[in-house]
Amino acid sequence: MVRLPLTPAEVERGQRLGALLRRARGERSMLTTALDAGVSPETLRKIESGRVATPAFPTIAAIADVLGLSLDAVWAEINPSDGRVGLARSGRHAGERLAS
Repeated sequence: MVRLPLTPAEVERGQRLGALLRRARGERSMLTTALDAGVSPETLRKIESGRVATPAFPTIAAIADVLGLSLDAVWAEINPSDGRVGLARSGRHAGERLAS
């Protein structure tokens, strides 16, 4: 199966996703985050750097869960089609926004 080249919008969305995950991870180590999510540290590094612009949904779901991020909020943050750019965390921190 041949994979089509990514559009500029997909590349940009992947870069926003990577930046979001880096901010959400904060001081937590990449190794610990990746292992807790059940992904390789190399996979997380590639996603955070934007080299993997369209990671698999289960991968993002696992990382988001470890970081306490709502998938709805992740989507809203990386695909701000309605002008909202807030980031809600799941649990008791709902409505908090990560600093850029």
